Parts: sequence; structure tokens; C-alpha cells
Amino acid sequence: MTHGHPSGAGPVPGPAGPYPTPYGGHTGTAPQPPYPFPRQHTTEPAPEAAEAPVREKPGRDRYLDLLRSIALVRVVVFHLFGWAWLTVLFPSMGVMFALAGSLMARSLKRPAWSVIRGRLRRLLPPLWIFGAIVLTLLFVSGWNPGKDPGQGGGLWGLVKLFNYLVPIGAPPYPFEAADLGPLGATWATDAVGPLWYLRAYLWFVLASPLLLWAFRRAPWPTLLAPLGLTAVVGTGLVTIPGETGNAVTDFAVYGSCWVLGFAHQDGMLKRVPCYITVSCASLVMAFGLWWASGHLGDSGWNLNDIPLAQATWSFGFVVILLQYSPSWRELPGRLAGWDRMVTLSNNRAVTIYLWHNLLIALTFPLVDLLYKLPFMQNERGVEALNSTYELWTFTFIWPLIGLVVLATGWVEDLAAKRRPRLWPNGSKRSRPRAGARRG
Repeated sequence: MTHGHPSGAGPVPGPAGPYPTPYGGHTGTAPQPPYPFPRQHTTEPAPEAAEAPVREKPGRDRYLDLLRSIALVRVVVFHLFGWAWLTVLFPSMGVMFALAGSLMARSLKRPAWSVIRGRLRRLLPPLWIFGAIVLTLLFVSGWNPGKDPGQGGGLWGLVKLFNYLVPIGAPPYPFEAADLGPLGATWATDAVGPLWYLRAYLWFVLASPLLLWAFRRAPWPTLLAPLGLTAVVGTGLVTIPGETGNAVTDFAVYGSCWVLGFAHQDGMLKRVPCYITVSCASLVMAFGLWWASGHLGDSGWNLNDIPLAQATWSFGFVVILLQYSPSWRELPGRLAGWDRMVTLSNNRAVTIYLWHNLLIALTFPLVDLLYKLPFMQNERGVEALNSTYELWTFTFIWPLIGLVVLATGWVEDLAAKRRPRLWPNGSKRSRPRAGARRG
């Protein structure tokens, strides 16, 4: 692996409300809306509408929301079962970084500092709740970061706790913690390990004003430079030790996907013929699989352990997804039945990502309790449970995630300066205020 924690995928923290106003063009380019939704017409517009036209606010792009939800589910399933082929089937990390990059480019029409501050405000409070609970459990179990040689010991071990407040580096934790009831000794690794994603996301946010400036002046070099950096630091050609090396590698592997979000937002992909885009993306993906085939490790086709393969496969995959982006205002056809779940997962993306791995660690001992049920105390019952064990773990994880969403998800609303909601799946939409409509 590129570093000592799973990097299956994760969601980018996305805005729960309507997207900000889209970007216009830049120097020498006519403004182009990234999501060209068709205007809705009525056969006989009301006289009041003609007298006082109301400017429509840009809505959510439900296609992008759907991609974020699929990525979240894939993250959970990958960390639950560890199926390496899932990293090839749907490279969630690349997708999520691209979506976050698109939203970041869209927001940077406003002053850069206000955008960065807003992103931090949405990201940090959910992390603080998570960190407070995890650190409490660690301290109760007897862990002392000042005496942990794995964290450098002394004052430096205590200073690293700052990463639970602002994840500029890797939050410290013991690789083996004292057992807490049904949780095993690796529960701390399970809980804290995936937080590498928040570090990568934070650095991308901080670098976005400079990256966007460079992209709009030299789009192709800026887009492809992270792939070149991955070929240097992700193949062993140049080795950077410790967490610094992990951070640089993560930035390189997913940097091109982040910049692809800029290209999608500015309409660059739409200006390239589809046959050229798809052909080039397919060649890049084919290279990624070829490289992976010669660098398979103990986990087989787990692209998370093969940085250059992950970077190139994710890049090509994301190019195709964004090239054919249909920009839905509503989920079409049978997908409409998933509208509430898509809305909920997007409104609670940070919460789901933060907690899912710790909940997975709790899922297995809960399923083991089924063996103690009275009607399971026979050979047939044990065999039936053994054969359906994975199905039960998949079934148990979602109610646990639902409970955490209810218990802590409202922090995301407070962070976004909204009224707290327990279950924001869009089922109870606010009615228009009195006087908002005439006639």
C-alpha cells in the first residue's frame, strides 16, 4: 500500500444545499454554464410572472449527487468485504475528488479566502465530534500519545493531537489499542486510518486557488502534471519517507482528478469531441491496468496499493463519467425511487465517511451474537449462519450508519449554518411562505 491505512474511497464533503452560482468564463472565453438545464415553459404564463419575473436559482445536479452516493456505498462495501476488484469497478476516490474539484472551481468565483473558510467550516465540526469520541475511548483504554514510541513520544506525540482539530497531517493513534468490549485490538486503526482522506481534501482545498489560476492559463500541463508526479513518487523512483511521503503521493495520485473537476466546471471537456476524449481516456485506463498487472501485491488487483495504476485508471474513468454528464435536475426513470437515499447520503456525506469504518469494526461482533440465540443452538442453525455471514454484516452496517446519522449528523447542518435536521432526505420540503406567490 502507499501508506499504512486503507484508501478504498471516500466521499468528498459536499454542500447539502443548493450549489453556488456557476462560474462564468475567463479571459478570452465566453461564459459557459456548466450545467445547461433547459428552461421550463408553460403554455400560458401567469400575468404576475410576466410583470415580476423571478430569476431561477441553479439547482442540484442530481447526476453528480448520484455519483457521490454510489461512491459512498462502494467505500462501505470495500471496507466491509475488502474485495479488490471493487477498486477497478468503480474508483470512488478519483470520482469524489473530481466532484469536489468541480464544486470548488464553481465556488471560487467568490473571494478565495471566504471559499476556503466555508469549506473548513463544513469539514471541521463533524471531525471534532468524531475525534472527541475516539480520543475519549483511546484515553479510557490507557493510551498516552506522549509515551507512545510510534508517535515519537514526549511533546511531539502530544502536538500531533492537533491533527484531530485541523487534519494538516495524520492524526495519531496506537496500532494496537486495548480491547473495548467486543472491539478487537485494531479498532483504533479501523476508526482513524481512513482520516487520511480528510488530510488530502484539506490540502486540495488550500491549493485550489493556485491550481485554478494555473489551470486557466495552462490547462493541459496543470491537468497532466499530477500524473507525472505520480510516476516519480508513486513508483519508487523517488522515495519520500513517513507521512510526508504519504501526503505527497495522495496529492499526486488524485491531483489530476481534482483538476478534472475544474475542466468539467469550465466546460473544457465538452469542447473536445467525445470520440477523442473516450479514446484517449481508454488508452490511459489500459495503461493503468497494464501497470497494475505487473505490480500486483498481496491484495491482488487492489489499485489502492499501486499508485500509478490508481492514478491513471481513476483519471480515465472520471474523464468518461464527466464527458457524458447529463446534468439532471431530477433522477430519471427508476432511479427516481432512490431520490431520498441519494439526498440523505449527500447531506450526510461527511458523517457517513467519518464513522463507517468504526461501525464496520462493530458489525462483526454484533453478527456473532446471532450464534447465541436459542434457536441457533444446533448444527443446522450454525451452518445457515456461516453460509450467510457476509449477508448479515452487510445488513447490519446500514442501521448502524443510520443511528450515527441521527446522533451526530445534525452537526453538518450547524457547520453549514442551517437549522439542524435529523434525517434530511428531502421528504419534508418547506412550503412557500405566505405572499411568496400571487393570485
